[in-house]
Amino acid sequence: MTIIDQIEKEQLRNDITPFNIGDTVRVMVKVKEGDKERVQAYEGVVIAKKGSGIRENFTVRRVSFGIGVERTFPINSPRIDKVILVRRGKVRRAKIYYIRGLSGKAAKVKEVK
Repeated sequence: MTIIDQIEKEQLRNDITPFNIGDTVRVMVKVKEGDKERVQAYEGVVIAKKGSGIRENFTVRRVSFGIGVERTFPINSPRIDKVILVRRGKVRRAKIYYIRGLSGKAAKVKEVK
């Protein structure tokens, strides 16, 4: 194991709830406003996970006021307070980018029973 691998292993977070593509999650993000810091929730469907180890990212999509909004978060970021799993989704793809072109009921992800 190289020195870089050792340093990265120390910085990995293990307090994040495991989730998959298609799951609806609520990401609690620390937002700094002036000298104050607060926690803001961002809820949506996970449409992609990329990378591995310290460089792992996930993309969450939500529809806000009729406009699709996507945010990409590094899993190991100190800005993420916690990730809450709202519901499990059933999808058959590793990346569900096709949801971008759907609207209404068609854009819903089936729930795991």
